[in-house]
Amino acid sequence: MNSPTTATPDIALPHQMFVHGQWIPSRSGATLPVFNPATGQPLVEVPDATLEDVNAAVCSAADTFRSAAWRRMPPVRREALLLRLADLLEEHADELAQLETLNNGKLLMYSRLMEVGASAQWLRYMAGWATKISGSTLDVSLPLPPDVRTQASTRRLPLGVVAAIIPWNFPLLMAVWKIAPALACGNTVVLKPAEETPLTALRLGELAFQAGLPAGALNVITGRGETCGDTLVRHPKVNKVAFTGSTEVGRIIGAACGHNLKPVSLELGGKSPVIVLPDCDPQKAAEGAAAAIFFNHGQVCTAGSRLYVHESIYDDVLNRLARIGESIVLGSGLDEGVQMGPMVSSKHHQNVLRHIRSGIEDGAELLCGGLEPPLAQGYFVKPTIFANRDKKDIRLLTQEVFGPVLVATPFSDIENVIGEANSSVYGLGASVWTNDLSAALRITDELEAGTVWINTHNMIDPNLPFGGFKDSGLGREHGAAAIDHYTDTRSLVIAY
Repeated sequence: MNSPTTATPDIALPHQMFVHGQWIPSRSGATLPVFNPATGQPLVEVPDATLEDVNAAVCSAADTFRSAAWRRMPPVRREALLLRLADLLEEHADELAQLETLNNGKLLMYSRLMEVGASAQWLRYMAGWATKISGSTLDVSLPLPPDVRTQASTRRLPLGVVAAIIPWNFPLLMAVWKIAPALACGNTVVLKPAEETPLTALRLGELAFQAGLPAGALNVITGRGETCGDTLVRHPKVNKVAFTGSTEVGRIIGAACGHNLKPVSLELGGKSPVIVLPDCDPQKAAEGAAAAIFFNHGQVCTAGSRLYVHESIYDDVLNRLARIGESIVLGSGLDEGVQMGPMVSSKHHQNVLRHIRSGIEDGAELLCGGLEPPLAQGYFVKPTIFANRDKKDIRLLTQEVFGPVLVATPFSDIENVIGEANSSVYGLGASVWTNDLSAALRITDELEAGTVWINTHNMIDPNLPFGGFKDSGLGREHGAAAIDHYTDTRSLVIAY
């Protein structure tokens, strides 16, 4: 196979932070390298924010939140600004998609469809909520004193400054998932992208300002999680934290917010089961399982990394699935004909290989893929499928890989497979594949997951609440649920 494309498209690469409507460097001058994961070569350097940089961004957001221009802005105006930002994303679609593929490694097709296209739709959906946030009028059961009449109502109010911390697997889309509801509700935002993939988030900050958002309404800072991110989470002027990332980091953020009595929403890890019942067509099952695990190179929080297939069709499904895995073409997301790009970074590449090595050491049967480097450069991993015919207690069944690595186990009893599916500490997503709707619904009633799909996997929508059970997080994103996370309730009582 040829080496990945090394040429960089003729687009500007952001290399400073965007704070209060301006591009600024770090006060210390320190920087972080940003790499092209398809080649392993550096693209650009971005600021490594210090405490002073974080403070400047948060104070900018706090000042803008308190300003008359923002607090008194009619909801219909906030709606119009978000709609304009959606239009700008589409106007700059080619630039943003190429930027995302260069920085993240995903296929250019997915950068266009998911990162840019879906982001624009999410902005338009959440923009509509700006004019529909409402309270209630309530009857009062205990009017005091008894000779006074009372009228009561509630109102949803913005929280203030939102710290939005996002992962590297969907950099632009995850940024929009956070900023769109926050801004629609009247908050201001300090956005910190993952240190590996900051480029589209930085460009998003500039486009938001061009759309007409006041300076400071959306600030974008770059830096390390343990310094920049930690300072942002603990800043006294930050009123709410929204985080998507690993469960390990989520626990740290949750503890910090709990100590400071600060609202937090956490969308964390997953180890999603895919359950295939005996009546399912083997080819459909194989294609569905492949899409569930190999989409976005397996770097998806709801990736279907645990496959449970009824023993009557187990071998048939796995043979078909292995052929699909072996046929996938790896390479740069910028190249035509490529079906899977690289892991996002050298560190994550080595982590995925470590998990594959554990599957081999634990005695699982390797059907395709493995440790052999598929290309001469870049952070590539072959689509890897393990068969666990003997139902061994292997580490791959419990640990989140976040890569194109699947372990498939046969089952004979529905109740037992539900127990196995629920044995994970995670509970983000799950899917059931069958033509028997009654059986599917009985199983979904028992599965411990925030989202359960039937005959599909990884399908999301801006109107559909998204989040996890157990160690997969706290709270829900999207739809009306998002409004609850970015507002607080005030009760108003009038005596007359």
